[in-house]
Amino acid sequence: MSAIVTGIVKRSPAARCGIKAGDELLSINGHNIIDVLDYMFYSAEPVIRLTMRRDGKYLMLKITKEEYEGLGLEFETYLMDKKRSCQNKCIFCFIDQLPKGLRETLYFKDDDARLSFLQGNYITLTNLTDEDIDRIIEMKLKINISVHTTNPELRCVMMNNKRAGEVLGYMKRLADAGIVMNCQIVLCPGINDGDELRRTLTDLWRLMHGIYSIAVVPAGLTKHREGLYPLREFTPEEASQVIDLVGEFQRSFLEEYGARVVYPSDEFFLRAGRAIPGEYYYEDYPQFENGVGMLRSLISEFTASLEKSAPPRVPRDVTVATGSLAYETVKNLCDSVCHKFDNVKCSVYEIKNELLGESITVTGLLTATDIIAQLKGKPLGTELLISDAMLMRDSDMFLDDMRIPDVEKALRIKVRPVGNYGGDLLGAILGR
Repeated sequence: MSAIVTGIVKRSPAARCGIKAGDELLSINGHNIIDVLDYMFYSAEPVIRLTMRRDGKYLMLKITKEEYEGLGLEFETYLMDKKRSCQNKCIFCFIDQLPKGLRETLYFKDDDARLSFLQGNYITLTNLTDEDIDRIIEMKLKINISVHTTNPELRCVMMNNKRAGEVLGYMKRLADAGIVMNCQIVLCPGINDGDELRRTLTDLWRLMHGIYSIAVVPAGLTKHREGLYPLREFTPEEASQVIDLVGEFQRSFLEEYGARVVYPSDEFFLRAGRAIPGEYYYEDYPQFENGVGMLRSLISEFTASLEKSAPPRVPRDVTVATGSLAYETVKNLCDSVCHKFDNVKCSVYEIKNELLGESITVTGLLTATDIIAQLKGKPLGTELLISDAMLMRDSDMFLDDMRIPDVEKALRIKVRPVGNYGGDLLGAILGR
């Protein structure tokens, strides 16, 4: 395997030793380079010997640099390879429930272990081979695994993949080798909850020498499920049962390991009509990106920042657009700002997800189309604040291919994306 260099970072070690765009990277310190993991792992050393090819001729280069300093080589794709697509057809797959006409990248089903390490994506293990597991162990990569169930037969059914059960054995190999794993369990009522969830958590208990955290989240169901496996939402009573069952294991984990390890997502608490637990409950927020503790973190950070804040120098009149899940929390926080500062007006609007269905309540899945339709003609002040979770990474594009300028033009207001932390939201409200 090899990779064509497409660019060189200025003043980098690669630039200093004369590597050019078009050169072909063959090996680093004698190791063949398959993709970005090999490149990052083998180039971390302070002394690097590269085998390159230029115009059919081999070049042997020695580079001395700081340990972990990047070489400065650029390639056609981030992975130096194609993304690995998912080979499963899960009964709860969110992508299968998307309507046509959304952002093109949304329809790609990712199941790439390299992105698990690099970006925190969750993988099912069904794409991996024994050689892949060996490489993960050699490189000591921390990975995130979508478990769903440890019942091999049920996992095959839920994922529609005959390998889904047998690859669970990889988890023991990884744990025994000291690989750190974060796990998620996507729950479907009547399928992998109840006794099946108890079995899954019991089995994961036996792998605790390798597991750092476990998130339990409900399957997201859009209104576009024609012809798909019949699934339904959790009732308030069932959501309470999930929280209680997880609580049993949390108490055991706390006693044995000093941490709760397994956490229900915020949605279970809201669906059950229970208060979001305090900060103590989420410890170091190991499953924050999975919607576990996001609301508590938002409340705590916002409140702490507000206590130290002074009023803005000029009056503020802004609007916050948020999804149904966070609406009550965000409204209470914004009301607290208005109560403290007389020169701040902050309105909060709950945006229903008409495109995907009102059962999709997270703010990050709102579209520009719904925001425009539901805010048109409303008093919005001078600035509209939205969560940057609505936008594609490093972009201003919404799920429906519309961009921030489209919303600004339609609503005749400046739109400001805001980070998912309490201090970010407060700062935006106060104009900082």
